[in-house]
Amino acid sequence: MEIKLTQHSKGGGCGCKIAPSVLSEILAAHNVGAKSNIPQLLVGNDSRDDAAVYQIDDKTAMISTTDFFMPIVDDAFAFGQIAAANAISDVYAMGGKPIFALAVLGWPLSNLPASAAAQVMEGARKTCTDAGIVIAGGHSIDSQDPIFGLVVNGLVDIENLKRNDTAKEGDLLIITKPLGVGILATSQKRGILSDTDLNFLVNQLTTINKAGEALGKIKGVHAMTDVTGFGLAGHLTEMMEGSNLTAKLSYAKIPMIPVVRNYIAQKAIPGATARNWNATFDGIELDASIDEKEASLILPDPQTNGGLLIAVDPDALSEVQKILTEAGIIYTEPIGVCEAASHKRIVITA
Repeated sequence: MEIKLTQHSKGGGCGCKIAPSVLSEILAAHNVGAKSNIPQLLVGNDSRDDAAVYQIDDKTAMISTTDFFMPIVDDAFAFGQIAAANAISDVYAMGGKPIFALAVLGWPLSNLPASAAAQVMEGARKTCTDAGIVIAGGHSIDSQDPIFGLVVNGLVDIENLKRNDTAKEGDLLIITKPLGVGILATSQKRGILSDTDLNFLVNQLTTINKAGEALGKIKGVHAMTDVTGFGLAGHLTEMMEGSNLTAKLSYAKIPMIPVVRNYIAQKAIPGATARNWNATFDGIELDASIDEKEASLILPDPQTNGGLLIAVDPDALSEVQKILTEAGIIYTEPIGVCEAASHKRIVITA
């Protein structure tokens, strides 16, 4: 019997994330003085970065992150690959090198066979092998929904650590994968995604952001993050708020999955899109020539294992583009620039 994992969960991928406003409420008390008494904690929960970073010695720091979610695709092996790639990406997004992982598994044994969970684990091992690491342990429970992810630990030279709140005025902005993952994943769950588009989706979702490790060594890369459940609108807003800047983007230059408009027309919109937009639209200015309805579905579309969002000094652009091209990435052209803070955090022209 064919198992369709997405039919056994109420959400999928990074679209499962708790809404930004609710998350802020949950973490409000925890954020107060989160790192003040631990000088070795270079990055903590207070900065909303991709992972925690703890200084080991004068040169090296450990990056530690965890990420897990419910199935974004029906195939168990691919789900494991995607969940692993997404978790490992947080280490790459900070310029680090992953060293090992721990598995986090929740499985509804009354509804899904253990053999499917084994396939999830096999997919995750495949991705970890691609990243040069092993799954060294983990924890599992019998849960109502299928859930899988990883705890990933990595290392980084402190001088190469990249944060999401250190962009500088004049930096160019690049995103390394096209937007629209949430829309395509929702289309699959509704049974309207073509086989060709499903193959495209799985290929993008399983592609690891390994270029981040090399980008960490470039001094001209001033800030970096990966675009996941809050969409481009949410993660770029975090970068601009943390850096006290405004991003000026060209809508025409923002990469989108080519077929995404076909599925927008069929109203295959993730549930998280509206809440992401509600959390950010007050800080976004759209040129009057831009289709606001489309922009409100593309910009906050929740991504899973999304692209790296890079703020780079113009003088280092060619070096960054060379690394991306050598990694097989075709989305290397800037989509905008960081400017002095103005009345909005993101200004989008045609």
